[in-house]
Amino acid sequence: MKTINFIETETETLVNLIDEKIQRRLNEFEKNLQKEPDDFMPRDETISFLKISYGCLHKWTQKGIVKKFKIGNKVFYSRKQIMETLLNSNK
Repeated sequence: MKTINFIETETETLVNLIDEKIQRRLNEFEKNLQKEPDDFMPRDETISFLKISYGCLHKWTQKGIVKKFKIGNKVFYSRKQIMETLLNSNK
C-alpha cells in the first residue's frame, strides 16, 4: 500500500485524491454489478452480506430501502437490487 505524507498538503489536493480513489472504486463496483446475475439470498445470508442485524434489515424492509420477495413462508432478498441500492445511495 502506498504511503501518503499529509504534512504541507493542501486541503483541496487531499480532497481530490480521496475523491479520485472513491470514484475509481465505485466504477469498479458498477462494472462488477453489471456482470453479476441476479440471485436471491435468504434473510440470514442477506444479514451476513450487509453486516447488519436482523432488526436493521427488518427496518430497511419496512422503509422500502430493500425489497423482500416471499416464496411460501420464506423471505428472500435480491443481491442485484441490494447492490444497486448501495450504489445509488452514494449519488
